[in-house]
Amino acid sequence: MQRPKIAFTGSPLDRADAVRSDPARLADLLATGRMLVLDGIDPRVEHEALVWAPVDRGVELVFLGLDAGGIGHFAPVAQAGSAAPASFNLWAALSGMAGEEIAIYGTARALVNWHARHRFCAQCGAPTAIAKGGWQRDCTVCPAQHFPRTDPVVIMTVEHQGRLLLGRQPRFPAGRYSALAGFVEPGESIEEAVAREIFEEAGVVVRDVRYVASQPWPFPSSLMIGAHAYADDPALNIDTTELEDARWFTRDEVAQAMAARAQGQDGVAFGAPNVTAVAWHLLAEWLG
Repeated sequence: MQRPKIAFTGSPLDRADAVRSDPARLADLLATGRMLVLDGIDPRVEHEALVWAPVDRGVELVFLGLDAGGIGHFAPVAQAGSAAPASFNLWAALSGMAGEEIAIYGTARALVNWHARHRFCAQCGAPTAIAKGGWQRDCTVCPAQHFPRTDPVVIMTVEHQGRLLLGRQPRFPAGRYSALAGFVEPGESIEEAVAREIFEEAGVVVRDVRYVASQPWPFPSSLMIGAHAYADDPALNIDTTELEDARWFTRDEVAQAMAARAQGQDGVAFGAPNVTAVAWHLLAEWLG
């Protein structure tokens, strides 16, 4: 099975950190730059590609980076942000796009969404102003500086004697199962977060946690940290406030579900995650 690149990774743009701190350079780039066309925080898509326009200097702009030709790429800050999951229409729009285009949009969405939802200082409540090419907001009253946040989330598969533990949330499509996941809490390592979340959601104690892969996830702005762990006792105690169900699946069931997903279908035992999710890669890694 040929594995696609993890969605939202592989942007071709040079983030050019030095340019962000150079107002004169940024001003020069605006003259020949390209601005991503957005409907709120969703992308305008034509012919399975992002739509770009000349830079509108009348709006707040985030500097996304430079392409291979040195052209600056920007995104306009939305008037309102969102913490909601991606809509079906958004996934439909992204499904036919090249991976590099999806990666550019993922960065833009996370940034413009953060700006739209952080217009006031968390320290004193005064309005904030965009700074450093959109990679910072400064309070207009006190000396506080604010930076785009990324929330770490662990997402993990659990193995017991050749079977894999997967769960489903009520919002999932019917029959869909995926890796368990949860936010990393303050004062917690990745390994500790994996063990805690699995025990809280499924009542399973795990050991030998290992890192597999990661994925930026701009809904609204997370870093999905994929891991794999092992369990010695398969007994489940499901927290139904977190999961609708959790089950152990055999290797054959997982393989069949993954093969079906490659054809856009659900498997016999369950529906595998979409290829855009890092959970798909966790299952593929385990099968491999």
